[in-house]
Amino acid sequence: MRPFLLVSNGRCGRWRDHRQVIDGILHRVRTGAQWRALPERFGPWKTVYERHRLWSADGTWEKTDSQAARLRKGSRGGRPPGFDEERYRKRNTVERAVNRLKQCRAVATRYDKRAYVYLGTTAAAALTVWLRA
Repeated sequence: MRPFLLVSNGRCGRWRDHRQVIDGILHRVRTGAQWRALPERFGPWKTVYERHRLWSADGTWEKTDSQAARLRKGSRGGRPPGFDEERYRKRNTVERAVNRLKQCRAVATRYDKRAYVYLGTTAAAALTVWLRA
């Protein structure tokens, strides 16, 4: 994820550690808590929220998720497979994936007001599911 994360431009001071902020974002995705109720160990809630909003707006979560999928597919290169009737019958795999995403409370309840922030929340949840698999 490091290549996609922005670095401080030096004019506005130093940024809080990305790892701490990402942990705060993932905690919020997992629990569905309000941003203001974020535990202090993740830093100021406004910092965590603004970074999540920024990364959702510029597509950082989606880039990271697509890069992870590309790495997982390996030499197949990420090309879509041809239609396979047997695989089509096993479409419950997709349904199980959606249900795993909905285990994250912030995805299931959609507390985010803006669509791009919700998309970033969903991408962060998908990345979490992928990393645990």
